[in-house]
Amino acid sequence: MKTQVAIIGAGPSGLLLGQLLHLQGIETVILERKTPEYVLSRIRAGVLEQGLVDLLREAKVADRMDREGLVHEGTAFSFNNQLHRIDFKKYADGQTVMVYGQTEVTQDLMEARKATGGITIYEAEDVKLHDFYTDKPRVTFVKDGETVELECDYIAGCDGFHGVSRQSVPADQIQTFERVYPFGWLGILSRTPPVDEELIYASHERGFALCSQRNANLSRYYVQVSLDDKIEDWSDERFWDELKARLPEDVAARLVTGPSIEKSIAPLRSFVTEPMTYGRLFLVGDAAHIVPPTGAKGLNLAASDVSTLYRILTKVFKEGRADLTAKYSEIALRRIWKAERFSWWMTSMLHKFSDDAFGKRMQLAELEYYTTSEAGLRNIAENYVGLPYEPIE
Repeated sequence: MKTQVAIIGAGPSGLLLGQLLHLQGIETVILERKTPEYVLSRIRAGVLEQGLVDLLREAKVADRMDREGLVHEGTAFSFNNQLHRIDFKKYADGQTVMVYGQTEVTQDLMEARKATGGITIYEAEDVKLHDFYTDKPRVTFVKDGETVELECDYIAGCDGFHGVSRQSVPADQIQTFERVYPFGWLGILSRTPPVDEELIYASHERGFALCSQRNANLSRYYVQVSLDDKIEDWSDERFWDELKARLPEDVAARLVTGPSIEKSIAPLRSFVTEPMTYGRLFLVGDAAHIVPPTGAKGLNLAASDVSTLYRILTKVFKEGRADLTAKYSEIALRRIWKAERFSWWMTSMLHKFSDDAFGKRMQLAELEYYTTSEAGLRNIAENYVGLPYEPIE
């Protein structure tokens, strides 16, 4: 087999890159080790930055998002039994975010790729990357018991934190930065109306909580828990009681509860790989970086990587600008580290780390400053809706 760009991973970043390149007439083959059903079963975040919303429209896959997605013009921080709203439109120059599930984004991209006849090979086993430091990279994989070789010009590693792409890089060529947080998020999905029209981030002496949503009848809620906690320790009743205890009384009073349809505990970490380019291999999204979900940046950071790489590769194939490939890592990392900072800051300000009285006072002072100062409100708003994508010149 031959193609121009081999894409490893059929999650939203791999599919979005494939769709954008297709619209420019650039051939791609996507390899995915799981089934389509498994990929769609992964429950992930659903807050889309303005930049990702615009990119999905550019990719011509935004019709359903524009019909069914929920535009949010703000969010709220809760502390001291009160809500404090951050007005995105006011403090981020009219920009907003879109609440639209990652599963829905993935499904839209899958359908678009099927409609265009793009090649996606699911259940590709034993994927291996070869010769990416040369001008003739290759990918081999096993499908239905047969080994297949895919020749390509470039490889995009969009296969996540545990994928083969980053693991294929020689250890002496890669540097990683990591912070593991001493708690996790217990999250549930329930077929209940959201407690509020917008997201609520709650800081409480019992720990952090988040009220999120997927649509008008599907809610996503989280509470901070110990890493030692087990799912079986948390009945639905215990979860709802704990969530109510961490919210302002008036918000808790209007919370509609119901049976959970999905429940999981996720650890939190910050992680960055440098560089993100290795010869003709580019790392994209979770293959190169992880953020704690507090800032709603995971999928959005992957999208900004995709935007950067897609624009570079378009110039490479259409204008012969092969020199631009050396700039991918530098450009992507500038935005990544700013998003890492915001996610780390949100996590540090809103979660319970210890019973240290001084630390609690510092968190409270931060919250009070950032929710009452024009400069503080603008800082939160412009980072939450997403910093601008850097142009490729």
